[in-house]
Parts: sequence; C-alpha cells; structure tokens
Amino acid sequence: MSLNRYLHLPHAEACDCSVCWSRRLPASPAPCQSTPCDQCRPASVAKVNGVWKASPAFLCAKHTPPPRPPKYWNVIYDSGNPTPFVPVREPFELES
Repeated sequence: MSLNRYLHLPHAEACDCSVCWSRRLPASPAPCQSTPCDQCRPASVAKVNGVWKASPAFLCAKHTPPPRPPKYWNVIYDSGNPTPFVPVREPFELES
C-alpha cells in the first residue's frame, strides 16, 4: 500500500488517536485568569454633554495582581560576589 492511500484511510470507530480524541471533546473555552469576568470593566472614554468623560478600569479581586511578587522570588541566601573560575593549565603540588 502506498503512503498516499494510507493517509486517506478513515479512522476506526473506537480510535484513540489524538485527532479523534480532540474531535470528541466539546468545544468550550478554557478558563483563564487573564480573561475578564462580568465584574471586571475596561477603561472607557465617552463624550457627555460636549465634555469628554473617562471612566477608569475596574478589576475584581480575582483578577487584581498581587502587590508583591510571590515568596519564592525572594533571595534565600546571598553568599556575596561570585568567585571567578580560573582554569589550571599546569599540574602543581602542595607544599607542606
């Protein structure tokens, strides 16, 4: 059987390949923390009575970034400046 004929064969009914598996899954958007919810509001600008009015954005508590980076970003132990690596080209003996 040639490769061209093999590629166009239909899949079996109980096929578990990645293509058939992904076709069986329902198409639903993945929940993502960066996706705004119905409580979040983007910033907007509108003209009211001939005057431009800006309304700031609002993010709910779930989507508000933390005020500090996570704990694991902090320095655990600072041993000072790094020591440069100097390769030894010639063998040596320790003096006693």
